[in-house]
Amino acid sequence: MSDDVQPGFVRVRLDLSYDGRDFSGWAKQARGQRTVQGEIEDALKTVTRSPETFELTVAGRTDAGVHARGQVAHVDLPEGLWREHREKLLRRLAGRLPHDVRVWSVAEAPEGFNARFSAVWRRYAYRVTDHPGGVDPLLRGHVLWHDWTLDMDAMNEAAAALVGEHDFAAYCKKREGATTIRTLQELRWERRPDGIMEATVKADAFCHNMVRSLVGALLFVGDGHRPVEWPGKVLAAGVRDSAVHVVRPHGLTLEEVGYPADDQLAARSREARNRRTLPGVAGCC
Repeated sequence: MSDDVQPGFVRVRLDLSYDGRDFSGWAKQARGQRTVQGEIEDALKTVTRSPETFELTVAGRTDAGVHARGQVAHVDLPEGLWREHREKLLRRLAGRLPHDVRVWSVAEAPEGFNARFSAVWRRYAYRVTDHPGGVDPLLRGHVLWHDWTLDMDAMNEAAAALVGEHDFAAYCKKREGATTIRTLQELRWERRPDGIMEATVKADAFCHNMVRSLVGALLFVGDGHRPVEWPGKVLAAGVRDSAVHVVRPHGLTLEEVGYPADDQLAARSREARNRRTLPGVAGCC
């Protein structure tokens, strides 16, 4: 698959954020549910007065209820349309989009850029409070209440065993033909001054439900329901474990997506399309 832009088109990068609570995820769906992709594509079509819809490609396809602060997407637009609208496109999108999704920048992408395949990492945050009184009402759409006191040191000790390149099949919802091998670059908890516990979860990519499953396993350690060694043993077993609870989506936010230098974008995109295997594991494509 090539990242070459068709003749007569310009690849445009969009940086955006959204509150996911009223969206059925990022991706457009056949039954017409409200999605982030659908809202932005409709807005682009309206403000450019185009008879056709231009499809967005996104860095990370978030699930229903998941938020994003640093999401990235790209769209290929006809050169003439881009020249006509580029100076006013951002302000016009701000006037057309609903208030729970914002586009912060619109710019011509460097050669070889692909919002999904050129990315070298994605960083999520999951926010939890164990305050006996519950969640601050002003934060209730972004913070999970866990009705048990949490031991952050135990959670970080358990998290350390999960960092690195592994087959995360035990923490992912399996999709036919898709690998579950990922490199988890960072997984750690810290308690903020306001008492909220924040997990930083960073990886080259994530499989379906991976972050929320990892958080669920670590919360079981933090509240004493499972020993520190348990999440690592689940990982090593390599199969989906019914004891791993997928936590609710509203505590999860895609914070940032990282890309290499411009001259490495195309190479990274090609590399990301290769199906990965662990050392000693047969596989192809």
